Amino acid sequence: MSAISRYVLLVLFVLVNLVAFALMGVDKQRARTHQWRVPEKTLFLAALLFGGTGGTIGMFFFHHKTKHWYFRIFFPLLAIVQLGIFGYLMQILGKH
Repeated sequence: MSAISRYVLLVLFVLVNLVAFALMGVDKQRARTHQWRVPEKTLFLAALLFGGTGGTIGMFFFHHKTKHWYFRIFFPLLAIVQLGIFGYLMQILGKH
């Protein structure tokens, strides 16, 4: 059972981070073409819902939101905390 739980946790973590990464890319593209933008609240929500790593990677990959101090500070901070929690949960699930 724990192997399945670890797999599900890993898949969910990867999917949420892919969504956060993609949202950064979509917002950057829309900014370039002067279209409707992804609200900053949505970007932060994706990061808060364990997408901090994908959001941080997307921010630097797309060179998007890097001038905003609150993105530069909070996204990497969320990523560090979330990776720690993720690692801890994977370790706990591996012991059973």
